[in-house]
Amino acid sequence: MAVTQVRVQTDDFDIGALSEQVRANDATSGAIVTFTGIVRELVAADQSLEALFLEHYPGMTEKALNHIADQARARWALGNIVISHRVGTLSLNENIVFVGVGSAHRASAFEAAQFIMDYLKKAAPFWKKEISSKGEVWVEQKQSDLDAAKRW
Repeated sequence: MAVTQVRVQTDDFDIGALSEQVRANDATSGAIVTFTGIVRELVAADQSLEALFLEHYPGMTEKALNHIADQARARWALGNIVISHRVGTLSLNENIVFVGVGSAHRASAFEAAQFIMDYLKKAAPFWKKEISSKGEVWVEQKQSDLDAAKRW
């Protein structure tokens, strides 16, 4: 039976171990798609990103992530789903989010993983602050993230 695992944590995660959890006890999935988001440098020339600070609403966040996974299951025949998202202060090149999806076929796995990320960016209660050489700024939700979720 396919399972959904959702975690919100301060500690880093092991991408290999999470990938194995997507595969675990699921011989029906012929495709596993994973996505890992990491902290990257800002593109702006006039400042340099030092870290991100992510906050969430405990309990509500996990519920929202499970709801997003349920919506993906309603659209595609999926195996295991693993979503792990970090909070707290994260430095450059640190992991932020992992989404892993199993499915019998690659197209469904790719689409479901992208759907989960698009809806996570739109609907999960996370707040992000950029800590840069110019100070600290809470980041507004991007229109491009809202537009990406509209296509589903």
